[in-house]
Amino acid sequence: MAIRVVRLGSPRANNEGLRIGTVRRPPRGVPKSEFARQDWYDVWFPNLAPSLQTMKQAQQAKTAAEWTAFTRRYRAEMATPENAHAIALLAAMSHGSDFSVGCYCEHESHCHRSVLRELLAAAGADLAH
Repeated sequence: MAIRVVRLGSPRANNEGLRIGTVRRPPRGVPKSEFARQDWYDVWFPNLAPSLQTMKQAQQAKTAAEWTAFTRRYRAEMATPENAHAIALLAAMSHGSDFSVGCYCEHESHCHRSVLRELLAAAGADLAH
């Protein structure tokens, strides 16, 4: 049992389980009825997405210092009680079921999901490799 961190829209892995979209907005031009069938996500959970301003900061980050500023800001957002509880819940669930969390970004290394992976690991999540 484990959490996979995935790129939304990519083909699903075997035994991936429920796919959770941790994105601010649904995919453009895709009917809601097609989200799961087209491998976007089964459940939308924007609570774990960066706020609009923080997301813009990530998209504009060109230097290591700018990326570090983004990660600090996103981590602060995820430290609020509501978000910290959500991360703890997902971490606990990872010990009994397979599921995935993801975002649209092409490269995880320049995406909030890289930070989310670290936050889940720190909360004791069982993460798939």
